[in-house]
Amino acid sequence: MTPEQRIEHYPAIEDLRQIAKRRMPHFAWEYLDSGTGLEKAVQRNRDALDKVMITPKGLKGFDKIKLNTSLFGNEYDLPFGISPVGMTGLMWPGAELMLAETARKKNIPYCLSTVGCETPESVGKIAQKNAWFQLYTFADWKINEDLLKRAADSGFSTLVITVDVPIPSMRERQRRAGLRVPPKITPQFLMEVAKRPAWALATLKHGKPAFRMLQKYASSEDMRELTKFIASQRIGGAYMWKDLIRFREIWKGPIVIKGLLDVADAKQAIEHGMDAIVVSNHGGRQFDGAPASISVLPEIADAVNGKVKILFDSGVRTGLDVLRALALGADYVFAGRPFLYGAAAMGQVGGDHVVDILKADLENNMIQLGVNDIADLRNLKILDFDQ
Repeated sequence: MTPEQRIEHYPAIEDLRQIAKRRMPHFAWEYLDSGTGLEKAVQRNRDALDKVMITPKGLKGFDKIKLNTSLFGNEYDLPFGISPVGMTGLMWPGAELMLAETARKKNIPYCLSTVGCETPESVGKIAQKNAWFQLYTFADWKINEDLLKRAADSGFSTLVITVDVPIPSMRERQRRAGLRVPPKITPQFLMEVAKRPAWALATLKHGKPAFRMLQKYASSEDMRELTKFIASQRIGGAYMWKDLIRFREIWKGPIVIKGLLDVADAKQAIEHGMDAIVVSNHGGRQFDGAPASISVLPEIADAVNGKVKILFDSGVRTGLDVLRALALGADYVFAGRPFLYGAAAMGQVGGDHVVDILKADLENNMIQLGVNDIADLRNLKILDFDQ
């Protein structure tokens, strides 16, 4: 099937989501698709994005759409990239390598998670200059330093420090689905795997999901031991503002802080020498009482006032969502779940197809608005959220 045929048959991310649900075991699906608590933050992201209305400008003619974006000295072909997602190999075996290939081919960033299922060495070879590295801190700073050295040696250009996971959230849907790390092999587990033969065969071929990046530090490939090791290291929960200065000394490239929703925190990040902020509520997966990311984006963008780059993440499902974030002050946009839906639905071409869907929708909506350059999106009239 050609890219054009895929767009005709599967024109929306929701199409891929439905296919992915049919191909993934229930426990893996619940890990990918769920939020936390009553999942109000997940819905809040969607509702707030839908409330962003933009007034079209008429009689503007038609010109070539310009989507290329410069970020940290790199020129990307599109204004959106691939967010870090943990345990990606659980959703679809080898998905991280697939998405790294998509990033290289489409010339967009791909951000590898610390708790992913591949190593920086394997992903860096594929994504090359488009590789970004996401870090959760460890209590042992020797591990932090070694992880960053491995990422730098593997060609990763940008460091993303996620700060909105002080402890794991409850994620009740995952618990009800029986998801455990390591997996508990029960008759129910085996039945779910048997119902998804494509996933089972892909897992046999690629290997069971594992924290391969961290095996070096736990001195074990056993998932039970790795899980205990991660818990002992307070992974993600060891951050303080003073630590950012230390990261600045270690990492020579751009540093991005991911997971801020507060203006004061954004200003603190600037004061501590960070190069960018990701306005994100972790896709509604951490704190169910958090505001929608898009609703706080304009205030943070105004406060930052161009001192650092503003990136956006959480709830993006369409090219129109990308447009909305750019119009409200984001310099760049990231999406996570859509790319995993794509990989689970279509394998290697799935990530490519997600890019094609978002690009086509973004271009179409820019033409509807009478805008041919993403730089001009901020000049449009945006109605209040409650109108």
